[in-house]
Amino acid sequence: MAGKTRAGSYSRAVVAPAPAPLRTLAEVAANAREGGSNHRLRLRVPSWPGFRPGQFVMLSPGAVGAAARSDPLLPRPMAVYRSHGDEVEILYKRTGRGTALLADARPGERVRLVGPLGRPFPLPREGERALLVGGGTGIASLYELAREIGGGAATLLGARSAVDLMGCADFEALGPALQIATEDGSAGEQGLVTDLLEAELARGGPARVYACGPTPMMRRCAELAAARGAGAIASLENHMACGFGVCLGCAVPLRAGGFALVCREGPVFATGDVAWEGVG
Repeated sequence: MAGKTRAGSYSRAVVAPAPAPLRTLAEVAANAREGGSNHRLRLRVPSWPGFRPGQFVMLSPGAVGAAARSDPLLPRPMAVYRSHGDEVEILYKRTGRGTALLADARPGERVRLVGPLGRPFPLPREGERALLVGGGTGIASLYELAREIGGGAATLLGARSAVDLMGCADFEALGPALQIATEDGSAGEQGLVTDLLEAELARGGPARVYACGPTPMMRRCAELAAARGAGAIASLENHMACGFGVCLGCAVPLRAGGFALVCREGPVFATGDVAWEGVG
């Protein structure tokens, strides 16, 4: 069923209702390093309602301690990688103080969680070939979408080097339609993941591009899809402090004018709705 953003057509195909969010303390079940700065966090979340591909959670920067901490204070938005029952998996990179504290959380400790939040990905329309393009931490947003679409999806993952790739073994287990590009050639093809997308779009036929990653990558995905007349959707990774439209820190400029809040009206947008020249 089609939907709308404030900017206009959202180009939605099949979208299941998104679960209502909850606010709770989640118990750390496991928190392991997976090469380079990559980490996999597994949380036990009481009464977890499930999620739709593309949704995210807000996590406190590190475990909740006996004393209040105000440095850092704000939670971090994290894509939900996958979930089973009351267990939720998050893939993330240790990049700053907040994620360093999160990486130090040990099994049995608890972190504050709000979610699932945000509007999910639509599924492709009948006859459309799904092309999933992930770069860096954006890879974590695409696993459940690839699993749900199944064998009809081509998944294209990119990173600077092999050690920066996230979740490759999980994607490989979904089927053979996985392609990898690294800038240094240490895994897959040497080059950019958008080079793989350009080749896939050149095959022709109806297609829908799903992109999540660095802004230049998503902007290029939008350009390539538009040149081939393909639909394109991007999941934006803006910084945010609340996750539900209060702080206004995640505003993104729209092609039709004005702004949308990534936390509330996204994170998923039709690429034609976004004024990419104004996205940092």
